[in-house]
This record gives sequence, structure tokens and C-alpha cells, in this order.
Amino acid sequence: MPTVAVDKAELWERLGQEFTSEEFDTLCFEYGVELDEDTTAEVEEAIKKGLPAERPQLKIETPANRYDLLCIEGIARALKVFLGKTTAPRYRLVYPQKGESDLLTVTIHPETKQVRPLFACAILRNVKFTPRSYASFIDLQDKLHQNICRRRQLVAIGTHDLDTLTGPFRYEARSPKDIKFAPLNKDQEYTAEELMTLYESDKQLSRYLHIIRDAPVYPIIYDAKDRVLSMPPIINSNHSKITLNTTNIFIDVTATDQTKLDIVVNMVATMFSEYCSEPFTIEPVKMVLPDGTTKTSPDLAERKMLAHASYVNSCTGLSLKTDQVANLLSKMSLFPTVSRTNVDEIEVSIPPTRPDILHECDIMEDAAVAYGFNNLPHSFPPTTTVGQPSAINKLSDIVRLEWALAGWVEVLPLTLCSHEENFAFLNHEDDNNTAVKIANPKTLEFQVVRTTLIPGLLKTIRENRSHSLPLKIFETGDVVFKDLKRERQSRNERHAAAVWCNKTAGFEIVHGVFDRAMKMLEIPRISSDSKAETGYYMKETSDNMFFPGRAATIYYRAPFHKRKSTLEKLKQDTKAALHIHDDMVLGTLGILHPSVLEKFDIQYPCSAVEFNLDVFKKEMQKIWTNDE
Repeated sequence: MPTVAVDKAELWERLGQEFTSEEFDTLCFEYGVELDEDTTAEVEEAIKKGLPAERPQLKIETPANRYDLLCIEGIARALKVFLGKTTAPRYRLVYPQKGESDLLTVTIHPETKQVRPLFACAILRNVKFTPRSYASFIDLQDKLHQNICRRRQLVAIGTHDLDTLTGPFRYEARSPKDIKFAPLNKDQEYTAEELMTLYESDKQLSRYLHIIRDAPVYPIIYDAKDRVLSMPPIINSNHSKITLNTTNIFIDVTATDQTKLDIVVNMVATMFSEYCSEPFTIEPVKMVLPDGTTKTSPDLAERKMLAHASYVNSCTGLSLKTDQVANLLSKMSLFPTVSRTNVDEIEVSIPPTRPDILHECDIMEDAAVAYGFNNLPHSFPPTTTVGQPSAINKLSDIVRLEWALAGWVEVLPLTLCSHEENFAFLNHEDDNNTAVKIANPKTLEFQVVRTTLIPGLLKTIRENRSHSLPLKIFETGDVVFKDLKRERQSRNERHAAAVWCNKTAGFEIVHGVFDRAMKMLEIPRISSDSKAETGYYMKETSDNMFFPGRAATIYYRAPFHKRKSTLEKLKQDTKAALHIHDDMVLGTLGILHPSVLEKFDIQYPCSAVEFNLDVFKKEMQKIWTNDE
């Protein structure tokens, strides 16, 4: 959840009263946010010691989907309406004196489709900033960039002093060599290529360079005199930077996602429209799209939704009348109107500041928050249900319990690992069709989603090598594989794995612990040429992860109804007579190769076993269902 730091005295001034920490904590809880910290005591302590100190702050945790609560303006506005001290504002577009024909125009060129195709903008007129409101304006942009904008990957915001520019504007995409301007807080001009090199060492901007660095063209915004406004999503120009003296603000927003674009431009514009000479008004901008059509931005139209008092009552256990539900919704900055034709219906207008309202259940939740969660009646549900573990979790618990009783220690390594740990460290090659890779990993340690449990177990041994031998650890957890046939392009498999580390290899130890797991799952051991209907067996294998001649592949022979055979169309007696087997690979077992141990910095020999539990899931589920 995002944490917003607000000036305590300023918030009390905006709310029209002061609160104790306990009172404000209660108010936050009632509204659905959380008071994380009050720095008043720390500030007072610093002042006593003669140390420099900031004004006391309140740090408030807000829901991730409430973008209107990411600044003091939004928090104070929402709480003041919730307390009944004011009504929610209605945001509206205000056109210039000459009407729509006098609107500022931005022309969007077709080349932008190659890099960042979507654009939106807005103008705030006659703004009066104070140092704190100016800082809040910048901080809101930063929080949006880190939240819904996904570190500027999906959306990027630029703000400019409109009085330093001349319309109309152009949103273009040009070759990096053809772009040259002085970036924010610099007087010297640089080409876009030079800027990429310049900001490689910048702690803040370097994290955004990859977004457009390899693109054939870079997005760029010009005014009528070919002066650059910004090169999104990297940097604004120094020419149009806003200051405390800025009165007319031009907001540009570029994006690759239309929904998030609309949310962000509305959020920045509405949150700070209260500082305009005519509060809560925004001047639109005319945009000429690549296909020649025009539209105005932003779109502040309120969305209409239907809510029903009966639905609210059924979910909350209340018996409220329609007008009572409407009053509750008004406290949450919504605009309800009771239907004249249906006493159960409420037409709710959703302001542009509440994109989190997507369904009638969201309206119901707001009504419950306004009523007070602690005030809702306590009652037993009319129906009863009996929970039970899923089949795969029950299987995992059987293995976990048995291995723990055998003296093995369960560990919980991370699901993500480095590419080398998942492949090269195990002497395996990446075929690019197996692992799910992170597109933009923050560190080299988290590049892929693991396809095997072995690296995590070996890293655990490496970090615990000071412990006395033997080290015998295990894990049951999910691994992930690419699967292009599925909608999500991947699939999870539940695996179980164990590693033995001692002065001797201990092949027979991991062999035994695997056999014990099979014993508890009632899977018999059979020979490879056996005519048995089901069971498991082993065959020597050559896997570079294991020592040559000291490794085995574990096979599982499933019952006939689970085999993938072309003879499934034949009668059951024919299948039984022919003893057709479709054996599947269950896992591997063996002594790990010395080169693998060396890469994981382990000095003692190790043996490992890993097998797939998903294979038994459906069969065990049938058995357990019949037992019950």
C-alpha cells in the first residue's frame, strides 16, 4: 500500500479541526486508510536537542487503487466530505472566452505509434502555488509514476509553464540524432543520444532509460517555435519548467495503455484544480489524432451506475431505506440520485477521481465504509460450508510430514532465481522454451521463475555450511514452465525435492527418502519390464547435473485410464491383454556433479532427488473422495 506523508498542521487546517493521534487513527480506520506514523514526538525530541527538524508529519497508508488519496489535497478533500463538513466538488471543463475555437491544439503525428502512441493533456489556469502545494504537486506525479504508471513504463507525466510556450503543440517521434534540447536544470543542449549516456549514472533517471533506449524513434513534444517541452518518459526541457511563480500549467501525459492514461491525466488535473482562481475547473485541449479526427482532453464526464438498496442490505446485513443508502454514498464523494420510478434503485454518478468504482459491489463497499464496518450487525451466515484441502496440498502435506518425521528439515527458498542458477550452474542449457523470464528484473538474482527446486536447496546449504554435517533438507513447492497452449502462457507444477550433504555422497539416503514418500502415497515399486498396471521404477540416465553413472530417471506407470495411448479407443479387455504402457517421467535422482557443487560454493558431496507431485493429484483425489 502506498504511504503518503502529509503536513500535520496543514491537514488540521484543511479539515477545520485538530485531532489527537488516537482520534485521527480512528478516523483513518473508519474511512479505510491507516495512520502509519505520527512524527510529532520525533520532531519535538530533535528540537529539544537543538537539531534541525521538519514540521510534524502524518504518514498515511492508502489503498493501492485509490489514486485520489496520494496527496494531501485528495486526502483532506475526501475526509472533509466523509465528516460531513462539505460536499464533494463537481469537476468541470471551462473553455476560453472565444469558445472551442480558441482551444490550444496538439497535433499527434503517426510516427508516435512506433514508440508511445497515446497522448492526453490538460491546462490549469491562474494557479497560485505555495512552497508546500508546489512540493505536493511534484510528489503526486512521483507517486503516480511509481504506482499506476509502473515506473513510467505505461504512463509518463510532464508539467510545463504554459506562459513560456507558444501554441499549437506537436507530439512527434524522431530519430535520437535529430532531437536536441536543454534538459531540466541544465543550460547546455544535448542530443537524445547524448542524454542517454549523460543519465546512465543518474540514480533517478537511469531506471527509465531502457523504456525507449532501443526504439528506432524517440517521442518528443514541440511548441510552435520548435521549442521542446519534453522527451517522455525521460525528462522535461529546462525552458518550460514550472516554478513557484508559474500560474498557467500545461500537463502532458503519454502512454501505452488507454485506461491508465485517462486515469492519470484526470487525477493530476482534478487534484490541483482547487488552486485555480475558479476552483475545480480545468481547461481542455484540442487534440488532432494521426487519422485526422479530433477530440478534447481531458474527459471529466461522470460515469453513471445503478445501485440497489436491496443489494447493499443483503451484503451488509442492514435494513436501510433507499434514501439512507444514498446519504451514505454522498459521504464517500459519490453523487447518488434516488430513482423516481423504482424505490429500490439509486443512480450513482461516479466522479473522475474515483476510477476504483468498477461494479455495484464497489458502491456497496463504499456504503458499508460510510456506515462503519464496526457498526455492521454480527450474524451467522444462512448457509454452512465445510472446507477441505485441495488434492495437491494434501499430497504435499503427506510428503512434508513423512520427510520431517524422518529427520529432514524443510526450507522455503525464493521462487525467483538467477538465469545462471537455473541453467548454467546445473550444467543445463536454456532452450528458451522452458523458463518464464522476468522482462525487466531489478537485480540479477531474480531473472527467471524457477523450473527446478534444486538451486534453492543448494543455496540454502551454501548459506548454512557452518552447521554440523550431515545437512538434509527438503522442499515441496511450485515450479513454473512456459506453456504456450494456455491463456496465461505458463503452468505451475508442484514438485518435491530433497538434498543430502555430508562427507559421503549418500546416494542410498536420497533413494531411501524417495522410496519412503512413494510408500506413504501407496505407489508400488515395479520393474521396467513388469506387466503391473501401475507403479514406479528407475533407469540409469545421463544428466550433466549429476555425476556420470550415478544418476537415474524415475518413471511412473499410470493406470490405464490416465495413459495417453492411441489404443484408448479399444475395449478395456484388449488394453489389458496387450499391456500397453505409457510411462511418464516422474523425476530424477543422483549424486550431484562436482562442477555443480563448485558453482554453488559447496565443499562436500551432495545427492539430490526431485519429482513431480502433480502426476498423482487426480488419482489421489478419487481415492480420498471414495474414502470419505
